[in-house]
Amino acid sequence: MKTRVYKTKQYDPRDLADLIIKPVVTEKATIQMAYNKYVFDVKPKATKPEIKAAIESLFDVKVVKVNTLNPTRKKKRVGRFIGYKALHKRAIVTLAEGDEIILFPEV
Repeated sequence: MKTRVYKTKQYDPRDLADLIIKPVVTEKATIQMAYNKYVFDVKPKATKPEIKAAIESLFDVKVVKVNTLNPTRKKKRVGRFIGYKALHKRAIVTLAEGDEIILFPEV
């Protein structure tokens, strides 16, 4: 049986920085930091390998696993007009043992 050799795709670091929108700081996300998992909002077109490459290049860490989910859109009402909040994808990134991301260095 033949073994396949997969080539890792090279990504432009300038494009990768635009994929990450913001870190998510909620009670649940803060609890997951104890398990070396960090939560980020990313652009909806971002794929798991792109998210992994972006986090590794931005924070100089080793990413073990990336889980993504698309939260449901929420309605936003302004006066009598009803619209929706902007779409985003949420990524839960698991880091290797010993690595960490310092989101708030001054605190």
